[in-house]
Amino acid sequence: MKFRVERDALADAVAWTAKSLPSRPSVPVLAGVMLRVTDGRLQVSGFDYEVSSQVTVEVQADADGAALVSGRLLAEITKALPAKPVDIAAVGAHLELVCGSARFTLPTMPVEDYPSLPDMPSSAGTVDAVVFAAAVAQVAVAAGRDETLPMMTGVRVELNGTSMAMLATDRYRLAMRELEWNPDDPQISLNALIPAKTLNDTAKALGPIGGSVMLALAQGNAGEGMIGLAGGARRTTSRLLDGANYPPVRSLFPASHNAEARVAVAALVEVVRRVALVAERTTPVLLSFSEDGLVVEAGGTEEARASEAMEAAFTGEPLTIGFNPQYLIDGLQNLGAPNALLSFVDAFKPAVISPAGENGEIVPGYRYLIMPIRVTR
Repeated sequence: MKFRVERDALADAVAWTAKSLPSRPSVPVLAGVMLRVTDGRLQVSGFDYEVSSQVTVEVQADADGAALVSGRLLAEITKALPAKPVDIAAVGAHLELVCGSARFTLPTMPVEDYPSLPDMPSSAGTVDAVVFAAAVAQVAVAAGRDETLPMMTGVRVELNGTSMAMLATDRYRLAMRELEWNPDDPQISLNALIPAKTLNDTAKALGPIGGSVMLALAQGNAGEGMIGLAGGARRTTSRLLDGANYPPVRSLFPASHNAEARVAVAALVEVVRRVALVAERTTPVLLSFSEDGLVVEAGGTEEARASEAMEAAFTGEPLTIGFNPQYLIDGLQNLGAPNALLSFVDAFKPAVISPAGENGEIVPGYRYLIMPIRVTR
């Protein structure tokens, strides 16, 4: 194998493939990326039996072939190379990489020991890449991180005709985003629970490419399904999580509310960040709403306290409610709108944050529900 490739194209391809490789692989070869050259094209692949990634790059090939090298090491090297074409050749049990006056020699692993990547499932439809990336980011922020509760670490994708809904919850907050997409079958009705980290990383990489993202779904028995995502020259597959017993989280959104407030997103985020400096990790920030506006307060150890007042348009009976400051900031930062509409039932029931435009009108499609923290004053 011998070829020449542009440095930026190689660095992007290796970085995207290597980011999903396991840090402690069960088998050493799974820490590698496969470089395979055929017909003037370089395929960079990674696979850990759960997630596969593959990118195709145009190269000037002198000889076809394949080599398997450490993914993380290759990613670090290609990122640090000067902005010049890169010459790569497989020589015996090593891979030689030359860029300008920089030269690296990397040991290779046995190509024959590397598992075959799974085939892409059949296409289910396409969705705008930029819209999809933004929507996934809005929802994935609410997914759980606790691997002992795998169901909570996923994003539930519901496909019904031309409507796509994504939901995620870690039991303390819930995000839901609805958008339009282009199904291959207008009568489609499918649900899938996708690992949030994989979905978010992939969507974030495919968004800047633009165009459309193809969604491919293979539904087997519970927990045995697979999803594929493809855009440009990149493709990813991932095993689905078992979502057979996913809770009916939509019912958590209150049917009505007794009070609501409109606030500027950027200003509220700044205030919460400042006030939360005195709060311990498990200490909530208190939001006190009245017709005079909003006061944000927090208290910590050794009688450290902070409070700050800001403008807010509030309707309803005066209300004081406590939230985890980071959960509140996460919801606000992902609204994608200048203003936020906060809807309350009372101080002890979930609050709902919705995006609002410059004139205060609600922007449909996204809702972020956050559980309050009970506080005694």
